[in-house]
Amino acid sequence: MAQTANAPQSDQPLWKAWKEDGRTEAKKALIEKYLPLVDYVVKRLVPGLPRSVSKEDLASHGYMGLLDAVDKFEPSRGLQFETYASWRIRGAIIDGLRQGDWAPRSVREKARKIEEAYQVLEQKYLRTVTDAEISEYLSVSEREFRQMLTEISAASVFSLEDPIKEEESETRASLLVDEKAKNPDSTVGEQFLKQCLAAAIDKLTEKERTVISLYYYEDLSLSEIAEVMSLTPSRISQLHSKAISKLRGELSKHKQLLFQDS
Repeated sequence: MAQTANAPQSDQPLWKAWKEDGRTEAKKALIEKYLPLVDYVVKRLVPGLPRSVSKEDLASHGYMGLLDAVDKFEPSRGLQFETYASWRIRGAIIDGLRQGDWAPRSVREKARKIEEAYQVLEQKYLRTVTDAEISEYLSVSEREFRQMLTEISAASVFSLEDPIKEEESETRASLLVDEKAKNPDSTVGEQFLKQCLAAAIDKLTEKERTVISLYYYEDLSLSEIAEVMSLTPSRISQLHSKAISKLRGELSKHKQLLFQDS
C-alpha cells in the first residue's frame, strides 16, 4: 500500500474532531491527507481498462469514493483507514464506469462464457485445461481466445457494493466486519472461503499464480508485473483475465455453500 499517512495515532485528533465534534475543517484535513490514495487506486486500475477511459474520469469517481469513506469510516471498528478508503475509492470508480456503460454487454457475455468454459472443462478433466481446449469449447481459434481475454480484462474488476447474490441486497462490503466482533458462524464461513480460494489458486498455472500474487498481494500494477516477469503488458493482462475466470468458475461451484441462508 502506498505510504500516504503517518501512524494511525496521528489521525486520532482529526477523527475525533470530525466524528465527535463535527468540525468541517478536520474533515477537509483528512481528505487532503488521503487524497494521494485516489491517484494510487487509479494507477492500479488503468492497465486493465479500455484506452477510451480517461484518468480524469477515474479520479473524479475516486474522489467521490474518498469523500464517502471519510463520511462513513468508523475508527472504533479497528480497520485501517487507508485500507477502507481504498475499497471505497475502487468501488466508486468501478460503479461510475459501469453507469457509463464502460463494459458493453458483449464483453460481459464473453467473460461469462470463458468462466463457464473453465468451470465445465476443469470439472470434466479434473486438471488445468489448455488454451487449445478452451478455444475448442468456445468454437474459436486460440488467437481469437487470446483477444477475448484482452477484451474482458476490464470486466475482471468488481465493486464491493455489488450484491453477493443478484436476488439479495447484501453486498461484499457488508462482509467487512470488525475483526474484534467475529461470531462462530462468520469465522467458519471465512475459513471455508479461504480454503476454497486457496484450492482454486493451487489449480492455476505458475505464471497465473505469480500474476495474482504480485497484483493482489504485492500491490504491483500490471505494467510493473510485466517488467518483473519480462512479458508484455498485454500478455500479463491475458494471464490476469484467465486467472480470474478460472477462480470465478471454481468458486461458483461453492456459491450455494458459501452464501446459503443460515
